[in-house]
Amino acid sequence: MQNEVIIAGFGGQGVMLAGQLISYAAMDAGYQVVWLPSYGPEMRGGTANCTVVISDEPIASPLVPAPGACIVMNNPSLERFGPAVRPGGLVLINTSLVNVVLDRDDVTQIKIPANDVGKECGTPKAANMVMLGAYLTASKAVEMKAVKDMIVTKFGHKEGWVELNHTALDRGKALAEEQLGGTA
Repeated sequence: MQNEVIIAGFGGQGVMLAGQLISYAAMDAGYQVVWLPSYGPEMRGGTANCTVVISDEPIASPLVPAPGACIVMNNPSLERFGPAVRPGGLVLINTSLVNVVLDRDDVTQIKIPANDVGKECGTPKAANMVMLGAYLTASKAVEMKAVKDMIVTKFGHKEGWVELNHTALDRGKALAEEQLGGTA
């Protein structure tokens, strides 16, 4: 088994955090993991993406030219990474900020207004967790409970953050299940 995902957006969207949570949860579950961040010189507003590879065998390379999945948070990310996803793969699109179309019928596209849903959960900054919940549901790369446990570990000392992030994950899960027709 091997799962690869590229999570892409701009700085400040929590792209790196989402990748770290998946990575740590997978490591705790005993998998081999690679987390490869890439970002521009700007801390907020510049390009940001990370690649996560999860496998039950040693991982030969952290580079993934044709990932099985991609989470895109903005237009440039969809334009750059959407075409790279291998046929049969998964593309999750944040429709709150993405208004370009991925013209592919050989991948499963899940479209979620993540910023809007995050705002409903308490803050638009939870958009990354909404998308992460949808990804975990559609890909089954890591157990949702493992990621929720990692959120408790990482944010348990910050009042309200655990509940907010758990709620956002659950909303993403529900939206993915709805779009996948209960096959998730």
